[in-house]
Amino acid sequence: MSTACGGCALAKTPYHSWRTGPLAKGCRLCVRGEKLVLFVTGLCAQRCFYCPISEHKFGKDVVYANEWRVEDPAHPRELLEEARLTRASGAGITGGDPLANVDRCCSYIRLLKRTFGKAFHIHLYTPLRLVTKERLAKLAKAGLDEIRFHPSLDDDTLWPRITLAAAHGWVVGMEIPAVPGYEGKTKKLIDYVADKVSFVNLNELELSDTTAPHYALGGMFEAKDRISYGVKGSQAMALAMLRYARAKGLIGHFCTARLKDRVQVGNRLRRRAQTISLRTDRITTEGTLVRGCAYLHESAPGVNYATRMAALDRTACARVLEELCSTLMGTLGVRLQVDTTKMRIIGGETAIRKHATTIKQFGLVPAIVEEYPTSDALELDVRFL
Repeated sequence: MSTACGGCALAKTPYHSWRTGPLAKGCRLCVRGEKLVLFVTGLCAQRCFYCPISEHKFGKDVVYANEWRVEDPAHPRELLEEARLTRASGAGITGGDPLANVDRCCSYIRLLKRTFGKAFHIHLYTPLRLVTKERLAKLAKAGLDEIRFHPSLDDDTLWPRITLAAAHGWVVGMEIPAVPGYEGKTKKLIDYVADKVSFVNLNELELSDTTAPHYALGGMFEAKDRISYGVKGSQAMALAMLRYARAKGLIGHFCTARLKDRVQVGNRLRRRAQTISLRTDRITTEGTLVRGCAYLHESAPGVNYATRMAALDRTACARVLEELCSTLMGTLGVRLQVDTTKMRIIGGETAIRKHATTIKQFGLVPAIVEEYPTSDALELDVRFL
């Protein structure tokens, strides 16, 4: 689908976004769910008022591979495992500002390339405050494929640092939010980068639930509708900027909130679900898992769940669950297995529903659970039987 606007063609993609040319490789992999999101640090010297980083990450030197916390950043086993489980073809390095720990970035780039091959595509987002010749050279030597600059729209003094990227053989782009009311400043930036970058990405501005102190979007803008975090006016502004960039010879892409929340994340969840699902699980069209579960009373989801789980004697509970699982399989003749992370027994939803009464007689709490196929297996719905 395409519409002619102001003499410049805008094409609507199958991913609920808009483009004026081919997507950058990082984006092509991302929309298919093939990019691992590598949050490399929450440290950042730039305080963008619209940055949605959560209070749990902001200002903290923490690492996450998608939703999975890397417990020991110096030995990131979770990073490699998450890439394997999602069958990732690449990674997008973000933060915070990744350049606040450029040596960690380089170490991870080399590790990923060494483990998954040189074709494993890696792009990185960074503001300009920490950009130097030395840091860019380190990233290029490590094997970074694509760099996306995030210049401040309120301060053009650092914009010349974008030119430093030309010394290396990677793809250079610019990625910023489409902020209603910032049309003039955005045009000024597009004018400046027109001969310095290969593409311009505009992201739909979104409201956030974060309480991090840098965040000041709340009260300034309103949601475009009752079911979206997207800001009213952001899409119209982005499409106008795409036309403007196209007239300057730049290809562009407008990434909507729906693309990020539904398409990109949904595709990645489905890929992970296909890898980790048990034979007894049902994978939904959204990529979540539906499974039958039998919990110990002390580990069943509900009031004070986190506190109760923290207080469990996990070794003793695991031993009890293994004994009960073995007995139930012999009694019921169904496939079951113990999950020692959530301290429960997992089986098919039909089997658990059918044998709920017997399961209760063994002192367990049966339930049908829908959860994300992520490392934390976050529950979306728990229906006790």
